[in-house]
Amino acid sequence: MLISDQKKGKGNNSKVSLVYGQMNEPPGARARVCLTGLTVAEYFRDKEGQDVLLFIDNIFRFTQAGSEVSALLGRIPSAVGYQPTLATDMGTMQERITTTTKGSITSVQAIYVPADDLTDPAPATTFAHLDATTVLSRGIAELAIYPAVDPLDSTSRIMDPNIVGQRHYDIARGVQKILQDYKSLQDIIAILGMDELSEDDKLTVSRARKIQRFLSQPFQVAEVFTGHAGKFVSLEETIRGFEMILKG
Repeated sequence: MLISDQKKGKGNNSKVSLVYGQMNEPPGARARVCLTGLTVAEYFRDKEGQDVLLFIDNIFRFTQAGSEVSALLGRIPSAVGYQPTLATDMGTMQERITTTTKGSITSVQAIYVPADDLTDPAPATTFAHLDATTVLSRGIAELAIYPAVDPLDSTSRIMDPNIVGQRHYDIARGVQKILQDYKSLQDIIAILGMDELSEDDKLTVSRARKIQRFLSQPFQVAEVFTGHAGKFVSLEETIRGFEMILKG
């Protein structure tokens, strides 16, 4: 395990500390990487009164290392071969990421999902502690939609009318309903074709495909995949665009 010094940018205002745990290291060292990085973040928060942004890439390695340590200790594994203390280990770590009167820690975590199974105990246990999840889908990437975010599996606790407003909430839920209905119709379309659908279902399919294309508009983060320059669109304009699709 390697802990780097603070890296200073222009004007000595940009600071970052890096904690590494390579895959060729023993499981005990890899299991401590998250905890060590979190301790560093807590120091900046509690001792220096900083608001800390903590990146973890990726949190599944913490679970994997814990499983290996558990096997070395001779513990009987639980579901799917994970350690019996999976929920406790994850909870102990995640609950330390919090805000105090002195500062805050905000965490962004990459999560590897084994076999793309979101119900696997490792990612499912992690999801329970997160305020928002952005799920990337291979199926959506195959449609050349980048970033390949799955709007049905992705979640956010702030998607609440008391936080985002009733109009924003209703439109977001309406978009999700259209996409879910379209997903349930895809088997029928593949077997019988569009002609066998009712007029309402055809309208649902038309709206869903428009939404998919709308979500494929150029993003800065997708420039490397699409070759198109990204463009910034305001939240209000985005909401209005989805509203027009739902009514069209």
